[in-house]
Amino acid sequence: MDLQQRINAFVKLGDFLSQFTNESIQKKDDIPNNELFYDGFIHQIKLAQEHNGWFTKENILFSLSGWSNQLIESNITNWLSPYAFNSESLKTIAIIMAGNIPLVGFHDFLSVLISGQNVLVKQSSNDKHLLPFLAKYLEHVEPEFKGRITFTDTKLENFDAVIATGSDNTARYFEYYFKDKPSIIRKNRNSIAILTGNETESELKALSEDIFRYYGLGCRNVSKLYVPKLYNFDAFFKAMYDWNPIINQAKYANNYDYNKAVYLMSEFEMLENGFLMIKEDKSFSSPIATVFYEYYNSKTHMEEILEDNNDQIQCVVSNGIFDNEIKFGQTQLPNLWDYADNVDTITFSLKIC
Repeated sequence: MDLQQRINAFVKLGDFLSQFTNESIQKKDDIPNNELFYDGFIHQIKLAQEHNGWFTKENILFSLSGWSNQLIESNITNWLSPYAFNSESLKTIAIIMAGNIPLVGFHDFLSVLISGQNVLVKQSSNDKHLLPFLAKYLEHVEPEFKGRITFTDTKLENFDAVIATGSDNTARYFEYYFKDKPSIIRKNRNSIAILTGNETESELKALSEDIFRYYGLGCRNVSKLYVPKLYNFDAFFKAMYDWNPIINQAKYANNYDYNKAVYLMSEFEMLENGFLMIKEDKSFSSPIATVFYEYYNSKTHMEEILEDNNDQIQCVVSNGIFDNEIKFGQTQLPNLWDYADNVDTITFSLKIC
């Protein structure tokens, strides 16, 4: 199977996913194998919702829409153009996936397969319904994928390299356990937003998407704000208001109530609006329904903070302040070339020869 065959298969997968969006779930006439997979995938979406209370229909469809928009031929070709693809080596790369947001491990899955390698997937129990079904779709539109995609619930065996994502604690286990294998080991990371006080209402409303999408559970969600001294949070809270229905989600509300009680009993100072709390804190990882903030003195000071904490930060959201910044509202819409932790999974996969 050559590179173009692999690209064509993922383009067809993108077309299939285009039927499932937040605007509508609507069957199209020109999708290959739709008669076999369309109704079944609707069922898998329902199962994913029932299995994991954080995986609402809205968030699942948001993820599917994002991948559909990325899996177009021009986009994939542009992504892959810098790389030299040789003949397939058919090595097996194992992927240990997180389960914090729907299809969070799909980019690793895509990178390994598009590079020409076999993939061995160990999924999180929190996100186990969607990807195996999509893998079956790939095998139908490109039969040469059959036998090259394996899922396992048991101990990983017979693999040549590994990509593993987990917490700081599990990363230490991964580093020891896979010390003799080529590996990418991902730890905890969080995303930040740098505000100046000059942001427009639309920019702050876009920031609310970065904070609340997936209930803030993703590493690309903004969990901390950096603000100048004497920053007035009134405009910030006003811009967040459109997300107030989030408090009607029971799991989110329980976390909000619990964390609020902890802060009050501990006599921590914080501000809140009934569905979001902000608290001054040096940490990057904030609890659900909470965003931490910290003051900065100058751009130079902010540069020092970023340099000192580079290994803890996934995305930096700002407007015209730093190179490689992400625009407000775009953290959960990464491009194919936006690698987690800035580690190039295509290069890694191609080197396993």
